[in-house]
Amino acid sequence: MASLLDKVSTLISANLHALVDQALKSNSPAVIDQYIRQVENNLADLEDAAATVGGEVRTIKRKVHEYEQKADELDRGVDAFLMEGNNAYASAAQAKLNSTQRLVETYKEQAVRQETEYQNLLSAKVKLEARLQTMKQEREELVALLELAKSKELTVKTMKGLDNLMGTGDSDISRIADSIRSRLDKANVASEMQAARLDDEMDRVLESTVIDGALAERRKKLGIEK
Repeated sequence: MASLLDKVSTLISANLHALVDQALKSNSPAVIDQYIRQVENNLADLEDAAATVGGEVRTIKRKVHEYEQKADELDRGVDAFLMEGNNAYASAAQAKLNSTQRLVETYKEQAVRQETEYQNLLSAKVKLEARLQTMKQEREELVALLELAKSKELTVKTMKGLDNLMGTGDSDISRIADSIRSRLDKANVASEMQAARLDDEMDRVLESTVIDGALAERRKKLGIEK
């Protein structure tokens, strides 16, 4: 268990900022991925060890209870033999009682040691789980940073490409731009002309409608049928 706790302690005390810096320098989360795998493996070992030691603690405590009950029976037996005047049986029962009491103390000491070991394993498990969660979050942020960095690098590369293009083919680009502008100007003028014709026609139609209406009103007043 000591070697396992040493490994876990090393993982818990690892400098997370240093790991992230290494991952950024290498432009890859591989360093963090390796750390996460180590934590997950040791976490599985911790859980297994904690379950084993926890089971041993229960077994030892049960034995302590059983031997304490046996010691009580032997203690009553010694008194009973003495009351009967059976010194030989009383002596034998006392010897067995002494042995049982020593065994109880041994198991109690073992239970204390195992309980301490069990609590240490549980504490290490909780700390390692927290470390694992933290590093997984760090990994997500790191991946986002790397993607952002790649995007910016692509943007810079593209801008440099445009700068090079502008520097080596200004005349061609100017001709293309002038051609596009000419097409736009022509299209705009055509659109304006079409709009002007439409406006003239609308004015003519509206004016004709007004005149026809006025004449119709006059005919009505004069009693003239159309």
